[in-house]
Amino acid sequence: MPPERHRRREILDALRAAGAPLGVADLAGRLGVHPNTARFHLDALVADGAAERTLDRPSGPGRPRTVYTARPGMDRGGSRGYRLLAQILLSRLSGAGPDGRREAERAGREWGRFLVDRPPPFARTSAGDATERLTALLADLGFAPDPDPAGEVVRLRHCPFLELAEEYGPLVCDVHLGLMRGALDELDAPVEAEALEPFAEPAACLARIRRT
Repeated sequence: MPPERHRRREILDALRAAGAPLGVADLAGRLGVHPNTARFHLDALVADGAAERTLDRPSGPGRPRTVYTARPGMDRGGSRGYRLLAQILLSRLSGAGPDGRREAERAGREWGRFLVDRPPPFARTSAGDATERLTALLADLGFAPDPDPAGEVVRLRHCPFLELAEEYGPLVCDVHLGLMRGALDELDAPVEAEALEPFAEPAACLARIRRT
């Protein structure tokens, strides 16, 4: 653990063990550090949402003292296992056969509807506008899209879920295709995502867009 993170963990542990709000000088004395060091890490803990800064009730004349307490809940530091979570969920869908693939595509559709930049009410979206909005959504999600001038093919030059796609193949691609279909459905445009061809080119997947 880096020294700064270790020191921050020590200060957070001290706040939790105190049972009452502590000031900068209190913490510095308990841990044997300079008050400026304690203040620096306390500010970082407040910014991270792990600690709270309040004013102590005054016991006499003068300005009230600033004190700190640990926020209730789990320590928000440490590593995350989002990829493992994705593997757990995808393995469950993978074991469901064709139903799993349908559910993956359906989930993608719902999120595509939610994520797309919708047009104003009563505005009709042209095929070109819809393709542009879809391309913008895919760019925001990290796919590095490259549409052809005719708007019939969008090359996806980066996959933000590449390792999962290599491991679970069609399931992840079904989610991607569902995202595109849901976004275009929400735009109510005269185009649809007809197919997604994974790794169709050495450095890209191909999303095929068809006018309806």
